[in-house]
Amino acid sequence: MGATKKARQSAEETAEGSGDKLSTKEYERALARLHVELVRLQQWVVYKGLKVCIAFEGRDGAGKGGVIKAITERVSPRVFRVVALPSPTEREKSQMYFQRYMPHLPAAGEIVIFDRSWYNRAGVERVMGFCTEDQAKRFLVLVPPVERAIIESGIILLKYWLEVSEKEQTNRLESRKDDGRKIWKLSPMDLKSYSRWYDYSRARDEMFKATDTPWAPWHVLRSDDKRRARLNLITHMLKQIPYEDAPREKVKFPDRQKPHGYKEPDYPYKFVPELTWPSG
Repeated sequence: MGATKKARQSAEETAEGSGDKLSTKEYERALARLHVELVRLQQWVVYKGLKVCIAFEGRDGAGKGGVIKAITERVSPRVFRVVALPSPTEREKSQMYFQRYMPHLPAAGEIVIFDRSWYNRAGVERVMGFCTEDQAKRFLVLVPPVERAIIESGIILLKYWLEVSEKEQTNRLESRKDDGRKIWKLSPMDLKSYSRWYDYSRARDEMFKATDTPWAPWHVLRSDDKRRARLNLITHMLKQIPYEDAPREKVKFPDRQKPHGYKEPDYPYKFVPELTWPSG
């Protein structure tokens, strides 16, 4: 068994685990092994000119941002591109619905991750009244053929729904209101959405029924345990995209050039102050 295959198998075993809470050390060790695999995937995607699109959906507080960060923190942002579109402009509202998403689909050698995607129409737009019921239902009819066309163009399309429980969603949203690092994640829209749990459940159920197709199925991730969810999703994602080691030359650093009389200038650099920080 090769070293990379062993690393992937070891990470999978940690992800599956016994169900007990993962320690920080166990989580970081497993994530580091998966990061090695993600880099291998990145190199293969570039080498073969693959096109990969991954859509993440789920309720507020389901952990989409954390999963995306875990995927992208050790890879190139030029290959793994994250797309998180703002609210549509007035011009975009007048376009064909899918039009604003199409320019962001991957070209050869790219993996595009949508932090919420065209499925906004089936979820937040429908529940919060930003589109009509007729528009939402028409969207659900159009999605399967549009996604078939995306796939037939050569794009590998993966769709993930992060499923969080009512209790855990409450805990996560509560934790944001007094945390200066997270307060930006708690918008007035999040609070309105929070009260409509069952409206979102109905919208999700109808979305799955209409768009969970053989060519573009939904993969549902239980996300109450953040650490296990991240490891489980990355492990699953790696299995959906066939990849190998891309050929590359052995790295050998050339000799540095000689200074040939160069001396550091006597220049009054404006250095950033070096503060004293706790070591523990």
